[in-house]
Amino acid sequence: MSDLKTYLTDRCTFVDAVLDRLIPSAETAPATIHKAMRHSIFAGGKRLRPILCLAAAEAAGGSKESASFAAVAVECLHTYSLIHDDLPSMDNDDFRRGVPTCHKVYGDGIAILAGDALQALAFELVVKTPITVRYHAGALVTELARTAGSLHLVGGQVADLEGEGKKLPLESLRFIHENKTAALLTTSLKLGGMSADCQPEELQALSDFGMATGLAFQIIDDILDVTQTSEKLGKSAGKDLASEKSTYPALIGLDASREEAHRLTQVAHDALAVFGNRGGRLRELADYLLARDY
Repeated sequence: MSDLKTYLTDRCTFVDAVLDRLIPSAETAPATIHKAMRHSIFAGGKRLRPILCLAAAEAAGGSKESASFAAVAVECLHTYSLIHDDLPSMDNDDFRRGVPTCHKVYGDGIAILAGDALQALAFELVVKTPITVRYHAGALVTELARTAGSLHLVGGQVADLEGEGKKLPLESLRFIHENKTAALLTTSLKLGGMSADCQPEELQALSDFGMATGLAFQIIDDILDVTQTSEKLGKSAGKDLASEKSTYPALIGLDASREEAHRLTQVAHDALAVFGNRGGRLRELADYLLARDY
């Protein structure tokens, strides 16, 4: 098995190549919308969600090729959510992944439409995943649609907006994190497992792993927002404090937040017992996300 750095580089290159092939070119009419979509998709990013999708497929006995459409679908959906989150009516961010946000380059209207188009493209792509014995196209679409809607991604953003300027109880903050962040990360893993025709107990394990890893990921994000610079993060640092958002560091302090992220990462490790050694790469990824500094 290759080292993690090599794996991440290889899978990121693979995902970028698939995205470049499947997203309309910047010359395709109407050119402005496709330029805007590609601006945000290819702004950088760690490709965390598609890489987790590929790693889950591999853990379940599949391949990066069989999971490729699901992987790029979740990246399109994720990027759509970032474009809309960055809008002045939402989080009002000028930078994302180290470059100006979509609305700063193309204006609010085109940015909204670019996000809409990427969301639609996500569903077009996920149905191209090869059908398996246990999972047909409808199962994958249902998984992605449920995550994208009011019960998860949209609902999490609503709760996040309504929580600004308030000191939320920890359970309310966890609700935001579960739905705005952990839900799509979990779906990325589940779609990868489904592309490999994973067993039901393996799908549940991927779900449990994803929820724990996603919560730990968001806690680390909250910590980095108050401990790192904008240059290091590639986005505006200190936004949570400035907008008076409740975060784990704000509610329980930095040390306790780090302890909770460590605890959740161990929960994620434990969830992978059903995979045995095949879950090694996913364990490495969970540890990598815990230790990251941007």
